[in-house]
Amino acid sequence: MTGTTIAIIGGLGAAACWTVTTMSSAEASRLIGARLTLAWVMTIGLVLVAPFVLTEPVSLDARSAFWLFLVGAGNVAGLLLEYVGLRLGRVGVVAPIASAEGAVAAIIAAIAGEAISPAVGGSLALIAGGVVLAAGLDPSSKPKEGERTARFVPALFGLGAALAFGTVLFSAGQVSSDLPIAWVVLPARLVGFLFVGLPLLVTGNLRLTRRAAPFVTLSGVMEVIGFAVYTVASEHGIAIASVLGSEFAAIAAVAAWILFRERLSRIQVAGVGAIAMGVALLSILRG
Repeated sequence: MTGTTIAIIGGLGAAACWTVTTMSSAEASRLIGARLTLAWVMTIGLVLVAPFVLTEPVSLDARSAFWLFLVGAGNVAGLLLEYVGLRLGRVGVVAPIASAEGAVAAIIAAIAGEAISPAVGGSLALIAGGVVLAAGLDPSSKPKEGERTARFVPALFGLGAALAFGTVLFSAGQVSSDLPIAWVVLPARLVGFLFVGLPLLVTGNLRLTRRAAPFVTLSGVMEVIGFAVYTVASEHGIAIASVLGSEFAAIAAVAAWILFRERLSRIQVAGVGAIAMGVALLSILRG
């Protein structure tokens, strides 16, 4: 099997895993709330990752510890914002906006001193325009039944998630080549458990309904598997793996249309398409 084939299969596998994660976490958030969903997803992920960390002990210096902390804190914040957005709004809007994390990472890299080519700048502009359109400002777009928040509020949570995830991508890039994969995956699960799951456990509020249990379990497992599969795929072709993996948002939008009967206006569909195209172009250019 060639490296390109591995990159393609791995990228598609990661996209499939993250699609399942998005759909299941959206359902869990609507059943038990964003905070409980995050607590269970992080706890389950920690249980999965901990054995691999224990078998690969490393010595962390201050620099690595700092970047790992940002990875953990940013991932937890991003997931919480995304889960709140998924609870309030449509998967087809929130997921594509949150997937613009690569654009945020590119902007952070530029602030840190990395030059941005005109092509990358054009991709960022395309993504930004898509976010505005997907935010649902079209007056013909009717909010879901029982949705009392403004149409654009879920999109703002998606944008906040993209900002947090972009910080994670940049931070992980500072240490990913120096540490085992498990150590890069660990911080988010550990931070999420210590600051979200453990307080709920201590106060007796870490509840879980029978209906929500399969969804949080599936989210926790598939998120970890998706990251691991993507990491393997990126070793054989970053551009291919990034493009195919990031398209989980478009797949999730289609899945939400089928499973949740979500309907988007034409302007929103155009916005989602613009985000998908911009993310794909950015992944290719930076890969």
